[in-house]
Amino acid sequence: EIAERHGVPLVFKASFDKANRSSEKGFRGPGEDEGLDALAEVKRVTGLPVITDVHHPEQAARAAEVVDVLQVPAFLCRQTDLLHACGSTGLPVNVKKGQFLAPEDMANVVEKVAATGNERIVLTERGSSFGYHNLVVDMRGLPVMRGFAPVVFDCTHSLQLPGGLGHATAGAREFHPYLARAAAGAGVDGFFIEVHPNPPEALSDATTQLSFDEFDRLIGQLEVVSTAVREVAP
Repeated sequence: EIAERHGVPLVFKASFDKANRSSEKGFRGPGEDEGLDALAEVKRVTGLPVITDVHHPEQAARAAEVVDVLQVPAFLCRQTDLLHACGSTGLPVNVKKGQFLAPEDMANVVEKVAATGNERIVLTERGSSFGYHNLVVDMRGLPVMRGFAPVVFDCTHSLQLPGGLGHATAGAREFHPYLARAAAGAGVDGFFIEVHPNPPEALSDATTQLSFDEFDRLIGQLEVVSTAVREVAP
């Protein structure tokens, strides 16, 4: 309803398994069988396109039978076999930039996916490692990556403090609007935003998710900034 009111296209994102939790205590999800069934039901009921991430090459083809977009996690963005498997499905592939990579290095990632004949590639910025337990976003990287693929800005995970809670990731969700507005000013093509009816109760990334009301306000702000950028862009 919020997206419809703002006239913003929406893609539903969820994971059937998160294989890269901070600790053994982290919630991984329902698993491949139950998770893909749930994603198929979301797609059927809402009519929304659906995206999910895959962690192993053998998961790509099966997930592609259900979802509309495949996502490669940041930690795995250089795994050639995984990139090839996702590209070979023919679906659009969203690759998150590793926290350890320079923006220009993502050109090699794009090349790996495109080697399958699939050029439907999107890159997502989610922050860069800045010492221990911290991430920063270099806004210069957004236009750099837009030089070879459309770019989405993930303001949720860019605000993580990896391992900051010891057994889990902490976050600085209060900076959502600042980073998101800056990315809109840089002319990104879309946003990745995690939303929950009650963020403190979220089973994953509770410290960086937005409530529905916060999401509503943020989308309104991004509309204003994006419109202004389009009006002055060369």
